[in-house]
Amino acid sequence: MTVISLMLAVPDAAAASAWYQRALGATELWNLGSVIGLQIHGAPFFLAEPANNRWESPDVLGSTTVRIEVFVDDPDTFAAAAAAAGAEYHDPVRDHQMPWGPHRQGGFFDPFGHLWLVGDRSPLQRH
Repeated sequence: MTVISLMLAVPDAAAASAWYQRALGATELWNLGSVIGLQIHGAPFFLAEPANNRWESPDVLGSTTVRIEVFVDDPDTFAAAAAAAGAEYHDPVRDHQMPWGPHRQGGFFDPFGHLWLVGDRSPLQRH
């Protein structure tokens, strides 16, 4: 099995880990202090504090450079939990008409400036 994951640049890995655990139900896999491995429902991702290594957090850059796409059974509940924990819920989950039928998706910015799009699982298969 191939897994593609991502590492999010954050100014404070411990604070970010605590937020992702509280807001998104993430669990910590391991913690090296400035680099932390997490997972959400079995999907791994990582946090790290940039250290002059040619990448930076969205707050420093003034923009995000990637959008995180999460596909879950209940995107409404997932996004609402993030909003309740302080995410900027700028794009409420709603139906989008796609060639394969309706797709529910919405988005939020987490407190560290990362853009998350949360949708149902409909795009995860060949259409």
